[in-house]
Amino acid sequence: MSGSRALRALTAPALLAAAVAASVAPPSAAAPTLEQYRYFRALSLDLEGRLPTREELAELEAPGFDLDAWIERRLDGPAYVERLTRIYMDVLRLELGPVGLFTPSETTLRRAQVLGPDGKPLYVYYRQNQRRLLPVIDGEFCFAEAESGLRVANFAQVTGTPRPIPQRLLDERTTVVRPFWLYRDYLSVVPTQRYGAGWKDPDSAYVPLPQLLVEPDGATPTVEVRVCKEEAQTADVGRIYASDIPPLPKGAPLPAGRARPPMPEDRYAREHRGEPISCRSALASVMSVDCGCGIGLEHCLPGDSSGRDPRVFSLPAHVPLGIEAPIGAAPRTISGWHKFWWSQEAIHFMSHVFGADRDFREILTGRYTFINGPLAQFYRSSAPAACCSLHRSFGMREDEAPLFLPGAVPPVVAPHDVSQWTFIPDRGPRAAGIITTPVFLTKYASRRARAAALYSAFLCKSFTAEHADLPPSDEPDLMVRPGCSSCHARLEPLAAYFTRVEETTWTYLPASRFPVENPVCKLNAEGKTGGSCQRFYDPAFSSRERGVLRGAYASPDHAERGPAGVAADLTRMPEFASCAVERVTESFLGRPLRDEDEALLRALRERFVSRGYRMRSLVEAIVRSPAYARASNDRPALPRGGGGAR
Repeated sequence: MSGSRALRALTAPALLAAAVAASVAPPSAAAPTLEQYRYFRALSLDLEGRLPTREELAELEAPGFDLDAWIERRLDGPAYVERLTRIYMDVLRLELGPVGLFTPSETTLRRAQVLGPDGKPLYVYYRQNQRRLLPVIDGEFCFAEAESGLRVANFAQVTGTPRPIPQRLLDERTTVVRPFWLYRDYLSVVPTQRYGAGWKDPDSAYVPLPQLLVEPDGATPTVEVRVCKEEAQTADVGRIYASDIPPLPKGAPLPAGRARPPMPEDRYAREHRGEPISCRSALASVMSVDCGCGIGLEHCLPGDSSGRDPRVFSLPAHVPLGIEAPIGAAPRTISGWHKFWWSQEAIHFMSHVFGADRDFREILTGRYTFINGPLAQFYRSSAPAACCSLHRSFGMREDEAPLFLPGAVPPVVAPHDVSQWTFIPDRGPRAAGIITTPVFLTKYASRRARAAALYSAFLCKSFTAEHADLPPSDEPDLMVRPGCSSCHARLEPLAAYFTRVEETTWTYLPASRFPVENPVCKLNAEGKTGGSCQRFYDPAFSSRERGVLRGAYASPDHAERGPAGVAADLTRMPEFASCAVERVTESFLGRPLRDEDEALLRALRERFVSRGYRMRSLVEAIVRSPAYARASNDRPALPRGGGGAR
């Protein structure tokens, strides 16, 4: 039997055993060959993240060197974990750039510089659109232009000529607070452990912006901050407020002292006046005068200006060696602060999957995660603040079915515990691996983008049209529209799993409030659906009897099963294991896969599945294979007569 026919006759397990046996053998008493040095160098780069040291080379050259034991130790080390994590962070592109803002007005404290009674400048922190009982400042800064000399408009530079604010008025409109960003013990009755003075051993990764630590003179340390009184309130639940001030007629001048028209009162506020509302909801600051930022302002992030995305903390500028070994630091905006930690959550989640050698399917199905102080603050405060606005028309005033239950956040995790990561065993019944993390849902903001990302990353497939002809069509169903169906027949049912997760955010639409078919949102005589229905229900698939929830038309069953459903279904597909094997093998070989690799891939896949989808056994088999050893010796062909281009 010829060599090639004999190789084809081997079963997958036998082939893998042969591959391991044929790998570069550990050195004997003789000096290692050049190929063995190159193989060891590749192993060190892949499993240690660096070139081998002189001491390690001496260990290689010593008689009796146990290569198997050396590999096993490295597969239990941090460099291996980082290597695997980087593969999937790169595939999913889960580092977020500067595009896109996340500065909820409900959890963002901006600040304006005013003059105190003595004529000296001081900062006053405030929230945009904050409801206040006094009509002249309702929804605005807590001092009118006539009182402070300043016009504080939304997202704009403060303008005007400041005038001293009398002490009585200053005390009436503001209060002093010792906030979380200045005090480790901000929950105490009288906090004393101030950052830079009394706060022993602060987290080295927690670095408030210098401008947040000093008064306007740039030298006097800030001991406490002045905050508009409404923003300093600590209630968890408020009452819906309606001022009964009529809307400003079109073309009418602004009321005296106001920088913009009065806060608009909608019918909902008037009809539900006095009813309870969660102070963590997006509606709280615009529908209640009772809700603030909590004790020590812990539910809000401070900004250094009145701008759209003010700066807040310093973060590493570059982390090629990981956040534990940063290179340089730079101020981050509130959006940048959030997005950095969202990405870090994904990194810690994946690192646990690979470091603990968990079943790889948990990357999509796991309900656990890891959080630190900034993420704890986000999940308690800013995440709920993404909801709700038009949802109230369907009876939903707050995030009723969050993907991450705020109660799962341990109360002992403080906002400034940056380097301490806490394991959360269960985020809640709707959690599904990285699929329901804010970094994934923000990176892939639409239902189709989320579906396509999973299809590509975990099935190694793409949506490619059979032809480029797009004839004119009024067909709204992309699964059958000519020129679209070849892709959308698969994409639309996959996107339907994300029907109940709002696009551009992570708010979950519960079936009790948003049924797939809703007679309230049926089409009118003109074929339209009005008001809030337009946002949630798709007129293209609705009828005169009922509205259809956006995204659900392709598969109502998928819509009800949600992200956990797509995780379960994808991980059951045979392509899931094949794709994982292909991605990791290609990464370790350092080249695209070729036809000659098919037999090895089959053997690796069988090993991967039989070992419970554990990556460690897969990587061990890859680095012990002849293909890997050969890859470490591959050299590009050089033209004759030298290595340079002619």
